[in-house]
Amino acid sequence: MARVVLYSTGSCPYCVMAERLLRSKGVTEIEKIRVDLDPARRAEMMERSSRRTVPQIYIDDTHVGGYDDLVQLDHDHQLEKMLME
Repeated sequence: MARVVLYSTGSCPYCVMAERLLRSKGVTEIEKIRVDLDPARRAEMMERSSRRTVPQIYIDDTHVGGYDDLVQLDHDHQLEKMLME
């Protein structure tokens, strides 16, 4: 299974929904990075993704985007393929 990184905050409902969707696809390990607890990690997220909002999701080294992007991948039947590569 691919490595999944999820930049999130403690109060983000979209982060919770993204994690729930990933777990429903069989992902057992998600590296969660709380950007609300560490400003340096927020800066890292913004540098990597060019986005300011959470969640920001990476599957291996591919930037998926946010929750809506993750749902679109699932809808297009690409999410499981990415997770299994």
